[in-house]
Amino acid sequence: MNGPGRVVWIEPDAPAKPAWGAPCNGCGVCCLIEPCPIGLLLSRRRRGPCVALRWVGAERRYRCGAVAAPGEVLGWGQGPWGRGLSALARPVLARWIAAGRGCDCDAQVDPGPGS
Repeated sequence: MNGPGRVVWIEPDAPAKPAWGAPCNGCGVCCLIEPCPIGLLLSRRRRGPCVALRWVGAERRYRCGAVAAPGEVLGWGQGPWGRGLSALARPVLARWIAAGRGCDCDAQVDPGPGS
């Protein structure tokens, strides 16, 4: 997927990347390396962190903003229309990013020096 020696900055409190196929734990590695198809549209790039990725400090994990807060990420706002569109979009977006299907990121993670 990616060349050796690539550096990706991750929140220090983020959980360790799970093994491929294991349940997602919100480590964020996949979305920090490159956006998924939805992230491609939102980020308008094929490499680098997805603009929809959100760090949730209270949960100590990353979440997809397109699923967690579609009104904010997609610009629909928090009014009645935005909330309604978000409620309709959330399950569709979750399916499109394969939420709940397990880790599909095959990147090898090296925590680096001093970890």
